[in-house]
Amino acid sequence: MSAPTRGRVFNICQDCGVTLPEENREISELWRRYKEEADPQARDRLILNYAPLVKYVAGRLGTNFPSHVDESDLISYGLLGLIGAIERFDLSRNIKFETYAITRIKGSILDELRSLDWVPRSVRSMARQIERSSAKLENKLHRAPSDEELAKDLGITYEEFQEALTKISSSSMIALEELWTISSTGTESVALIDTIEDRQSKDPASVVDVNEIKERLAGAISKLPEREKIVIALYYYEGLTLREIGDVLGVTESRVSQLHTKAILRLKGRLRDQVEPAQIP
Repeated sequence: MSAPTRGRVFNICQDCGVTLPEENREISELWRRYKEEADPQARDRLILNYAPLVKYVAGRLGTNFPSHVDESDLISYGLLGLIGAIERFDLSRNIKFETYAITRIKGSILDELRSLDWVPRSVRSMARQIERSSAKLENKLHRAPSDEELAKDLGITYEEFQEALTKISSSSMIALEELWTISSTGTESVALIDTIEDRQSKDPASVVDVNEIKERLAGAISKLPEREKIVIALYYYEGLTLREIGDVLGVTESRVSQLHTKAILRLKGRLRDQVEPAQIP
């Protein structure tokens, strides 16, 4: 399967009303006024211009959250991320603001949800157990363990294992947007999604320095079972929703959610010894 890059995610977002800086001299002038003159009015107008990004990200993330998580709350959390992105964005870097902002908006939403601690401790505990079990069995078997093997190692039935996956996926506590730190420094946070190479970008690591873990993550993804690999590619590269991926694979949305959950738990288990989560729930 070809692997279109993350840049394509924003192709969807171009329809949400955002004006691209390079296509609009007025927006470019707003950036100049804000960054060079600290013009507060220019800052406010930039926030208004890019606000549709927040609704786009909140809407996409919201499809994976339980019904009690209100989209308006996600938008509020994401707006803080947008403001921070505008304040921290470096115009001298040869990257699109939208690419940078989407990551910061996602991070802001996830950080706020983690701070609310709405995920049951039992779900968090089971997620960690599956991570550890998956990593242990893979080292032992030299391949990705099956659901049956994972259930046996965890001391639960196959049905209980599937139920656990459903609870974990429903909580949406795990995603490639999770922030991690590079172990060698322990200081700089990086979103795992930013380590996926964008072949259309002149400088794919220009947002943050993630070269240290890029190859490790790519290697871990390549070892995923085929269907989990497809889910990761379609969700993060193509920007498809879980429902759309289900249509492609001919399975239910809940099954796709389980496949996504297993894939992320496998990746976190494999990478835990190499990179350390900055804020794992």
